[in-house]
Amino acid sequence: MRLRPHDDRLLPPDPAVRAIARRLYGAVRELPILSPHGHVDPRLLLEDAPFADPASLLISPDHYVTRLLHAGGVQLGESGVGQGPLPEPQARQVWRRLCENWKLFRGTPVRYWLEAELAEIFGVDERPSAESADRIYDHLAMRLADPAYRPRALFRRFGIEALATTDDPCDDLSAHRALAADPGWDGRVVPTFRPDRYLEAGEEGWPALVKRLGEAADVDVADFSGFVGALEARRRYFIEHGATSADHSHADVRTDPLSPAEADRIYREALAGTAGRAETIALRRHLLLEMARMSCEDGLVMTLHPAVRRNHHTPTFRSFGSDTGHDIPLRAEFTDALRPLLERYGTAEGFQLVLFTLDETVFSREIAPLAGFYPSVYAGAPWWFLDAPDAIRRYRRAVTETAGFSRTSGFVDDTRAFCSIPARHDMSRRLDCGFLAELVAEHRLEEDEAAEIAVELVTVNPRKAFKL
Repeated sequence: MRLRPHDDRLLPPDPAVRAIARRLYGAVRELPILSPHGHVDPRLLLEDAPFADPASLLISPDHYVTRLLHAGGVQLGESGVGQGPLPEPQARQVWRRLCENWKLFRGTPVRYWLEAELAEIFGVDERPSAESADRIYDHLAMRLADPAYRPRALFRRFGIEALATTDDPCDDLSAHRALAADPGWDGRVVPTFRPDRYLEAGEEGWPALVKRLGEAADVDVADFSGFVGALEARRRYFIEHGATSADHSHADVRTDPLSPAEADRIYREALAGTAGRAETIALRRHLLLEMARMSCEDGLVMTLHPAVRRNHHTPTFRSFGSDTGHDIPLRAEFTDALRPLLERYGTAEGFQLVLFTLDETVFSREIAPLAGFYPSVYAGAPWWFLDAPDAIRRYRRAVTETAGFSRTSGFVDDTRAFCSIPARHDMSRRLDCGFLAELVAEHRLEEDEAAEIAVELVTVNPRKAFKL
């Protein structure tokens, strides 16, 4: 069977509405990509080495792919997870396992992205199957040997204007510095400050992290004020290297304040290993409030994506580590949880807060109303489990009537899979154009207004929400 992604994929089926959507999509199809939140390693672009093999590029690092294979009976080790570049026989076998199980991806956005990558980036014209697996592998391997398929060439071909990475507060950002200093590189890659582990005082190994933070910042972290000062110093370091946002993900987004004395007491006890779980959670909630204060002062956009049970399957975590497909969403609550933060900073000049969720029940009930009142709040795009066609459509319907289009963040690809970036952004553009076309067909918008909105969702919104 041939692999031919349809030109009108994801556009509305009604012929009259589809015609409008085609015109709108034509206005945004070739616009540059702004990627304000993702997990691509900047060393990929610094070293610009050829990709090792098709499986290590398209399968092993993409937990969207490997988790569905795992659910279908393919062990993570069989997908090369955590093994880095693979020897050719093993890489070929990993690829065969994907192709043999292609049916597992029917109806999923993963299939949409993979088909777009294979057909539009690499020129594959055969549908993956057990019978076609080796032919496709050979075709991809041939492409990857071509200098036109090295990371920097693809970055330019994808039309990426800005790419944000996600970085540990103690990272020296040497890859970012080297990229910025490279006369042969003209792209924009910026770090993102991600302090989650340093705020979770109840987690194993936290005292060692605190020590590392103090050393990186050259600040005495014996007391709470010193710890806060170390975080502030590292944020300044990130800003000096181009960072525009700080990213946070915890089990909840409660921001209940502690008194200075209580915060210091819990901090010292946590360092000594004697603080209780309720106390360390209280400290993390207070620290999230501190992060908002810092954002008001230093200008980093604050992004929140809470309510995920990380590493749900302990045996998998022990064998393969984190970010390998077994994080599971939880219920989320924003309205009361963020009230202490928004009471203090929600109308502060320069403060910006982007709210993401994996619990789409809160889009219309909480996030849209918050974004529809507070000038600091933006409704973050659907991401992770929700960056899928029907969920994106539901997001637009849930958020637009309360918050409009201008209070939304623009699309966030949130990916480690470099080659999926253009496919993900293209999916979002098609879906938004379909939604706008419906509003035009219902005479709720004029087509010139819809075209202007479509362009702004791709260009203005992410630049404004993330200060890019």
